[in-house]
Amino acid sequence: MLRIRSVSASLIILIFVFSGPVQMVGVADHAAQAVLRDAAGNVVGEVSFTQEGGKVRVQVEAQGLPPGWHGFHVHGVGDCTPPTFTSAGGHFNPAGANHPQHVGDMPILFVSGDGTAEATFKTDRFMLADLFDADGSAIIIHANADNYANIADRYSSSAMGAPPSGPDAATLATGDAGGRLACGVVQR
Repeated sequence: MLRIRSVSASLIILIFVFSGPVQMVGVADHAAQAVLRDAAGNVVGEVSFTQEGGKVRVQVEAQGLPPGWHGFHVHGVGDCTPPTFTSAGGHFNPAGANHPQHVGDMPILFVSGDGTAEATFKTDRFMLADLFDADGSAIIIHANADNYANIADRYSSSAMGAPPSGPDAATLATGDAGGRLACGVVQR
């Protein structure tokens, strides 16, 4: 029995030695993260991405944010120049769709009264490799909740006797999520 264990241990070591580098490359190809910073450059959270078959698992932890609901999106450029983070471009949207059909549209993020947020979900809107196109991508936490382009009261012109006019270009582009509170470039 002792001899079988030594052979098994040697075999395990041999398998580890020969498969170790291949596994390390595979892990790097299936994981990414974005460190979120506010306009002053303070770290306020982290988002991790893991490719799991045909879906990407997204996990976010954040702190130091205003309580309430906030838009949470993948943006189309991997650049987080403060203080406005507009360098990250619009929502990741390779097909040119209206909101909420952007590839980068994710569930809104709830920040508790103590300024912290945690969320985990899976999406099939993008694969991890999609986030590493020629100009990269970034994660943005917005100042306001995302209304997913639902028609808000401000679009109603019923006070003037006319039917509601529908969402405007800003709603179709951003879901009225407002300014950008935090940004993080997606990196392997």
